[in-house]
Amino acid sequence: MRALLNFGRIGLAGVLSALLVGAGPATAAGSWRLEEGVSAPSYAFAEPASSNLNIDVVALVCEEAGTGRGLQLQIYLSTLGPLLPNGVLPNLVKDAARAEIVVDGQVFATDILFAGDHVLLADASRQQAPVLSDRLVDAMQMGQTMLLRFDLVSEHPGAPEAFDGEAEIDLRSGARAIATVRRCAEPAVDRPHDHMASATVTSR
Repeated sequence: MRALLNFGRIGLAGVLSALLVGAGPATAAGSWRLEEGVSAPSYAFAEPASSNLNIDVVALVCEEAGTGRGLQLQIYLSTLGPLLPNGVLPNLVKDAARAEIVVDGQVFATDILFAGDHVLLADASRQQAPVLSDRLVDAMQMGQTMLLRFDLVSEHPGAPEAFDGEAEIDLRSGARAIATVRRCAEPAVDRPHDHMASATVTSR
């Protein structure tokens, strides 16, 4: 799903970039870091352990979801965008991009949404706001490896659809950070991701 969204996380991309620049060699790719300088962190982020995409960091963010709060997986890019496999021209991006999240072999079908300075993945909705389901967050908190898989590039006529981009996120160092950010979100009954199909779809 290609939708333009605005979730009010103004400046998070800049904050993450500044933290990464100042992290130095002690912060290895794959290590999770929590929001600094607050008693109740609202986000945690990590660089991919490996990727063939223009991804800078992946952030687990607590955001408003209707009258409550939910968790979102937000992807910030190392370029101006769009999200692309390395070396692919922007004009080859397909209109019907697809994505899925795989945690230790468990596959979660997700919607992919484009929101200003980041890309958002969600497998559920809460009061019409895209969020991560409790089942997916459970898997992330207890998991070893998370793969973000994307089908972004138009195939040749007659060729089957195929995933062409992948980023691997190390979850082993993230259990504490994920649990901490999760406290920000309020428990609620999530609706399956296919209910998001009614959202307004527009081009970027």
